Amino acid sequence: MIPALLAAADAPAQGGPFAGVMGFLPMVAIFAVMYFLMIRPQQKQAKKHREYLASLKKGDEVVTNSGIFGKIEAIEDSVVRLEIARDVKIRVLKTQIAGAQPGQSETVTAGTPVPAKKD
Repeated sequence: MIPALLAAADAPAQGGPFAGVMGFLPMVAIFAVMYFLMIRPQQKQAKKHREYLASLKKGDEVVTNSGIFGKIEAIEDSVVRLEIARDVKIRVLKTQIAGAQPGQSETVTAGTPVPAKKD
């Protein structure tokens, strides 16, 4: 039985001229699925975050990646100064701003009243 298996292993693979391409096709399909399910949405999310960071202005209320809530007092090139309490200001990297404060839309501007939540 073992000599028969060895003889079958030594035999050339048959399947025509496209046998190698057909063996490679599942890997290409898996990569395409991974691209459209994982990589592409992440790129879209990163682009949206970059656009949000570029649109930040003085008076916006934001939350940082570490969970600190604050109001933007000043924006420099890559540093933002946040007021987190009365007369308490900190500097954070612009890239560390996660987004608008919960309950705030990204389009709400400073000075615009935000409707109170009704419980």
